[in-house]
Amino acid sequence: MITVLVTGSQGFIGSYLCADLLQHGYKVIGIDNYSKYGKVSRGHDKHPSFTLIVGDVLNVLNSDSGCAFLEVDYLISLAAMIGGISYFHKYAYDLLATNERITATTFDKAIDLFKNHNLKRIINLSSSMVYESTHVFPTPEGEVKKCPPPMSTYGFQKLATEYFCKGAYEQYGLPYTIIRPFNCVGVGEEEALGGEDTMCMGNIKMLMSHVLPDLVYKAFHLDSNDPMPILGKGNQIRHYTNGKDLARGIRLAMESEKAINQDFNLSHPRPVSVAELASIVWSKIHGTPLKFEYYPAFEYDVQYRSPDIKKATDVLGFRTEIDIEQSVDEVIEWMRGNLNGKYK
Repeated sequence: MITVLVTGSQGFIGSYLCADLLQHGYKVIGIDNYSKYGKVSRGHDKHPSFTLIVGDVLNVLNSDSGCAFLEVDYLISLAAMIGGISYFHKYAYDLLATNERITATTFDKAIDLFKNHNLKRIINLSSSMVYESTHVFPTPEGEVKKCPPPMSTYGFQKLATEYFCKGAYEQYGLPYTIIRPFNCVGVGEEEALGGEDTMCMGNIKMLMSHVLPDLVYKAFHLDSNDPMPILGKGNQIRHYTNGKDLARGIRLAMESEKAINQDFNLSHPRPVSVAELASIVWSKIHGTPLKFEYYPAFEYDVQYRSPDIKKATDVLGFRTEIDIEQSVDEVIEWMRGNLNGKYK
């Protein structure tokens, strides 16, 4: 059985990825310290082919637990400090310093497993934020070599992870695949510990990690005639991509020999503005016309993020299967039924 090591296995994208890998017959070893959401339960936790090592990836990869990794075939690097737009400002230094330590430790272990044991490749989860400063849309993978570097420390550090890939290959021959996901949406996005990803807009708390649960939360707590608080004018363009689709794309990249030493944008093809997304949410919850109450946007709230996805389609055969309306329905149902008043 092929064994996959997933760092950050209990996180938002990690939980989708583990479920997909297990469904397709892989053995999965996860590492997570529950630092963002606390100890959450995930659907894959009790799967017989899943093993979770609870701890900080910096410690686990350098501990006696390392013997569990000797038969690992693929390492998928997801572990990182991660948050929403306010997080980028509040933890500008920590995002750079802590994530750089995580990256270096992960690649050190990957190089060792490649040179001395069974590892075939590292799959590095980068970010669409590496394109933060581009003016080319839709943005192809090659633009990362041409556009100015990201302005946010988060985007800059994600770009640095890609150079870890290139450096480890150049010096040690470690094969890699770089994945740049665009705006994951789906269920399982809990409220961050300590409220780091929240702020208040008038009398309504704003959940800052991802825009879709934030909009659903606000729609639940507003009357049908109330205006919805929103950052900026709602003109920000994103390509909201369901976690199931992203997980499948990551797996396809891992499985494909054509993906060795390549980079891929993974995304739904449809551009959607924040205002349009808010209207979809409002219509499903209230069924009335939506009015907005505008608040100043954050500095790093990129106005236009739109990928070219031809490479992933041509090389991996990757196409998304879940549209934004379906994703909105999933998140509304999940937040209604599973949060038990947690966000009230």
